[in-house]
Amino acid sequence: MFQQYFGRNIEIDGDLKKFVLNIYYATMPNELRYNFDQIKTVVAHYKLGIICGMDRNGQYNAFDLLKQPHILIAGETGSGKSTQLRSILTTLIKTKKPSNLQLYLADCKKSEFHVFKKVEHVQCVLSNPKDIRKMLKHIKKELDERSNLTETFEVGHVDDLPSEHKRPYIIVCIDEFVMLRKDETIMYILTEIVAIGRTLGVFAILSMQRPNAQVLDTTIRANLTVSMGFKLRDKTESRIVNTPKAEKIEVAGRFIMNSNAFYELQAPYLKLEDAKKLLSPFYVYTNANIVNEDVNNNENEQIENNIFF
Repeated sequence: MFQQYFGRNIEIDGDLKKFVLNIYYATMPNELRYNFDQIKTVVAHYKLGIICGMDRNGQYNAFDLLKQPHILIAGETGSGKSTQLRSILTTLIKTKKPSNLQLYLADCKKSEFHVFKKVEHVQCVLSNPKDIRKMLKHIKKELDERSNLTETFEVGHVDDLPSEHKRPYIIVCIDEFVMLRKDETIMYILTEIVAIGRTLGVFAILSMQRPNAQVLDTTIRANLTVSMGFKLRDKTESRIVNTPKAEKIEVAGRFIMNSNAFYELQAPYLKLEDAKKLLSPFYVYTNANIVNEDVNNNENEQIENNIFF
């Protein structure tokens, strides 16, 4: 009844006899261009600031990955999921030094992360499941070493280690990780990262087009403290991601975020060519980069993997 009278720009919260009706006379923009000058002031006071989007009141929403570790992003093709990943990673690169942040990127579709390949913060960009398994084994070893250090020095977080033992934050970002579901080693290490990674400074950002309850088992889902649901196919997928009504979204870049509360936000839209301009100051050129210009994608991956491993 209220929606028929006021339109779609309302929110009703409450239970039983007490409800609150919020009516928004301004709507979120259907497209929000990425503006780093605006965004950097929003994330500046966070150790690992994650830009989310803009709310109905024209305010940016962001959070600290150290306090709300691990992110799940889900959405159909064209919903805005990919550009959200691009915005998050670009913002992190622009605001953190390579000595303080390392990025390990895996793209099972071979379509999203090529723009980050030459960035100094980025340790690898992989797409082959075998190489992703090797990378995660490397992360597992790092987890064990950091765990031993925190025990040796009797501290509760890697940030509290003596300066000579300080470790950079690590973010493992895997796009379409549902394609890795049959690899038990990969899923085991991912489960360990989201379970114990926060105090060790290791975080996960996982994304997928079609949420699957078997892949997102209770252990992984319980530890992914922030969920971003872009346009999803149905109520079942929205429930799996814990972002109710994401199946009703009609605008590209619009999503429901579930963190300490539910938010409807418009994600920043960062074009590929604009991302390249923002990232170019952080590009490093090695012999491998020069060779990569003249080889195909498979050979390119092999060169990079040999260097990394």
